Amino acid sequence: MRPSKAELNFVYGKKTLMPETVYFDHNATSPLRPAAIEAVEAALRVVGNGSSVHSCGRAARKIIEQAREHVATLCGAAPEMITFTSGGTETNNLILQHTGRERVLISAVEHPSVKEASSVAEAIPVTTDGVIDVAVLDEMLASDLRPALISVMYANNETGIVQPVAEIAELARKHGAIFHCDAVQAAGKVALDVRSFGADLLTLSAHKIGGPAGSGALINVSGIEIEPFTRGGGQEKKQRSGTENLIGIAGFGGAAKETLELGLENMRNARRLRDHLEAEISTHMPNITVVGANVERLGNTSYFVMPGMDSDTMVMGFDLAGVALSAGSACSSGTVKASGVLLAMGYEADAAGSAIRVSLGWSSKDSDVDAFLAALGPLYERAGHHQAA
Repeated sequence: MRPSKAELNFVYGKKTLMPETVYFDHNATSPLRPAAIEAVEAALRVVGNGSSVHSCGRAARKIIEQAREHVATLCGAAPEMITFTSGGTETNNLILQHTGRERVLISAVEHPSVKEASSVAEAIPVTTDGVIDVAVLDEMLASDLRPALISVMYANNETGIVQPVAEIAELARKHGAIFHCDAVQAAGKVALDVRSFGADLLTLSAHKIGGPAGSGALINVSGIEIEPFTRGGGQEKKQRSGTENLIGIAGFGGAAKETLELGLENMRNARRLRDHLEAEISTHMPNITVVGANVERLGNTSYFVMPGMDSDTMVMGFDLAGVALSAGSACSSGTVKASGVLLAMGYEADAAGSAIRVSLGWSSKDSDVDAFLAALGPLYERAGHHQAA
């Protein structure tokens, strides 16, 4: 039985049973920016294949190359350094598996798309503040002279803690290593200039900056030879054969362009809101610990531990109150898995299993913080704590 027009309108958002959800999960996926939506809509009207030489194909190619310029400018690169991919996971796997290096060194707090991309990866420890131990990395590189690939993220997806990427780049040059930086979380949140901090390879993803999911980029600053995943057709300078994802790339370019224009203003607002949120927690809910509060973090991210309640229960409680956010732990087959990032930082398993992440973005506003705090209070008391006056 076909759904009625009224039912279709309901499904596609013209009517809703729930009030507007407060969205605090930008580090997972940021809502599409208006410029990304406009770029996607324009690309949907283009018929051509970007590899075709006729006028329709040239129109598609123009969209791709304009997007390449916007993405390059966003990270301080040149357009010829950009290879479009399906996202951060593909890019990270491509780099970790296909640079031909005998050793792979990654931080102990990397994203799973890095941690699980290499079966031979060696973990570089982090301090209790979640920052990579540069001295240990120096020792690791000096103790084994085999050609190495270092992969360390710019900023952590859970905690927002920023790594000393310029120092890591210096060590890489000192020891003849390649430095790959997963900058998926940093793009649009900091002034990103890949050539100034010295990375050889960079990873970006569209949906973290308000572009569509399914589009990402590999930035090859130093011209590192990377064995391609796919062959046949020769697209993307033979690095990634296959017809380009015109729609995703167009949206990526639109999001990058708007991020360049409004990103710093957006992030100043996100930091203001984040700082207000944390100040209220510190004043009224002293049993909550903000992770990484004493080190440099992304201005949009607050990751905190609340003893007495597991992460999944908190996420469900917030969801029922109309607030969407993420846990610092993952649920698998009904069991709670403590955050590997917090365990690597020295947190006990109970604490690592009671963390949640608030991540703000370009669309966040003051009333969102008010709604979050209103939802947090009852959960805090339910966990056995009492709010301070």
